[in-house]
Amino acid sequence: MKVIFVGAGPGDPELLTVKAARLLKNCRCCIYAGSLVSPRVLALLPAKAGKHDSAALALPEIVELYRRAQKRNLNVIRLHSGDPSIYGAIREQMNELDKLGIGYEVVPGVSSFQAAAAALKTELTAPEISQTIILTRTSGRTPLPREQELDRLAQTRATLCLFLSAANLKAVVRTLAKHYGRDCPIAVVYRASWPDQRVIRGTLADIASKMAKLNIRKTAMLIVGRALNRDIPVSRLYDAAFSHGCRKGSRK
Repeated sequence: MKVIFVGAGPGDPELLTVKAARLLKNCRCCIYAGSLVSPRVLALLPAKAGKHDSAALALPEIVELYRRAQKRNLNVIRLHSGDPSIYGAIREQMNELDKLGIGYEVVPGVSSFQAAAAALKTELTAPEISQTIILTRTSGRTPLPREQELDRLAQTRATLCLFLSAANLKAVVRTLAKHYGRDCPIAVVYRASWPDQRVIRGTLADIASKMAKLNIRKTAMLIVGRALNRDIPVSRLYDAAFSHGCRKGSRK
């Protein structure tokens, strides 16, 4: 018996990995984050599979489900939204599984920040503009370490992908405008890859007013940075004059 932590991806079942889809279709017991995992992904589970929504469960209750499955020698699919390694709370579950002597593995998934970038039809990196992507969130009931507060990260002027932060949009704008400038692009992607996906583009100067009437406070990704502009320096990768290991550049 083992537990398999599976990334459910951002929502679109076609964005599941081949391995994740195979595991779901052959699953006999699944514990899933019902508030986040798309019903279209859950539809891949066999009708007879045991299904347990973890949205209302505390850790001891989840561990008890693992214990019951262990007694039945039944593999468990632990289905997490996006990729399990990002805000997935899998470490604490693994610690409990170690105590029970239950093995586990992880199947990665497409993260919401990647699905959001796809929805925006953009790169998150840009030559001479941003070569760094920071995945973070704003402080809330889960505080950030002081050195990782948004005001400090903003000093890098990297591309910021903010999880779990839509409800704090006004504070985000105030903090980032000091470092990125009020004309810096920002996008809010609500439920990336779901049928009701919504994309709101703006700048740090006007995004709050654009969002004011939409009542989007969760399941949204905020992406900030000048890499979102289309008018940026061209990469050297395909410059005819640029030589690299696979091509000798032409001389002008």
